[in-house]
Amino acid sequence: MDFQVVVLAGGFEKNLAPLVSKDIPKALLPVANRPVLSYVLELLEQYNLKDLIVVVEGESAALSVGGWISSAYVDRLHVEVAAVPEDVGTAGALRAIDHHLTASDILVVSGDLVCDVPLGRIGAAHRRHDAVVTAMLCSSPVSGPSDSGASGGKDKAKKPGLHNIIGLDPTNRFLVHIASGAELDKDIRVSMNILRTVGEMEIRADLMDAHMYAFKRSILQEVLRQKETFQSLKSDVLPYLVKSQLRSELPTNGVHTEENGNDKDGSDSSNVMLSQLLANACTQSFHEQYGLGPNGCAPFSRKTHKCCVYIASKSNYCARLNSIQAFSDINRDVIGDANHLSGYDFSAQNNIIHPTAVLGSKTTVGPQCMVGEGSEMGDKCSVKKSVIGRHCRIGSNVKIANSVVMDHVTIGDGCSIQGSIVCNNVQLQERAVLKDCQVGAGYVITSGSEYKGESLAKKY
Repeated sequence: MDFQVVVLAGGFEKNLAPLVSKDIPKALLPVANRPVLSYVLELLEQYNLKDLIVVVEGESAALSVGGWISSAYVDRLHVEVAAVPEDVGTAGALRAIDHHLTASDILVVSGDLVCDVPLGRIGAAHRRHDAVVTAMLCSSPVSGPSDSGASGGKDKAKKPGLHNIIGLDPTNRFLVHIASGAELDKDIRVSMNILRTVGEMEIRADLMDAHMYAFKRSILQEVLRQKETFQSLKSDVLPYLVKSQLRSELPTNGVHTEENGNDKDGSDSSNVMLSQLLANACTQSFHEQYGLGPNGCAPFSRKTHKCCVYIASKSNYCARLNSIQAFSDINRDVIGDANHLSGYDFSAQNNIIHPTAVLGSKTTVGPQCMVGEGSEMGDKCSVKKSVIGRHCRIGSNVKIANSVVMDHVTIGDGCSIQGSIVCNNVQLQERAVLKDCQVGAGYVITSGSEYKGESLAKKY
């Protein structure tokens, strides 16, 4: 793959508070004790995509991410970290680095993506159809019980989330309709022109837009320049490209169509336009017949173009760390059914206990668990389906289940942690109880305190 790669790594996302703090941007949140960004970088490296632009929102976050990349991937990847203003959105981030984009095709990947989808197939589909955009879709992940961050108790069933309404042509190669976000709360309206064009449309509500897009660079840049109000690739750019397929000019028996889909004689020919566009998409002569004009310089509104999809196999793992619940779910999966993504060798007991970790007498670490480097646990502790970070100090008679405990956490004797996320440098004093909580970095929970379904963070 000779694509230029842009990784959108985000910054200090407010929806991930208190997990994200002034010291830990989103890209460095740990998944199985590795920054989530490492999963994308190593997937790209696997496909020999080693020249990358990593876009980070905010100077402070960019410094943190850049420092980590420099130490973790020295001599492995060539990464340029670009800082952009906060809250510019994914489209705004690309607009801010427009002058860095030079290749004919751009692969844009979200830095919070954890997946094992073969990237070569996405690139091949994009090139095969000479698409302006090819979006990767995957099965909607099965989520935990609530947005509280709980990893899921036995009494709460997991449910797939509703992410998009996707309309596909009969071959499942072309994207002809997409609705997401606020549109899902309204009646979905589909153009009759589209229905006449494709003959039949498969409507899917079980697919997630994975935020991995192959773009034709010239078209992407033109859209971003002309549509200055566009902020989101998913909500603005992709729907615009999908809808404008029907407004492309295509010669039909010497008669040119107008942008609204009507011939100059007033008859509706948009169904002829897109049906020809799709039917001839794989033929060698198609782009000679309906090309972009001399040197590809025709005005954008008059270009014929195709929006394609690559649908990942259900056997592939694909999830985005874009919510607190997703953080818990992905940690659960990467030390569970998707442990091939972790990069670790699991023991015969199906867990990972670092050789430098110290476990007290009668302490048990169950399957699908991880205990990080240098952590120490007292006597008669129990850990079930949880991740324990590095250099934690855990007393005796502590119970941890379905939780993520990050680095340098101190937990006193007799504490109970269930379905919770405990961030770096937190202190839990003796007999504290947490259930379905998130505790921000550096917070102190006093002896005997009990919290359920709360978000706790220091006030700065």
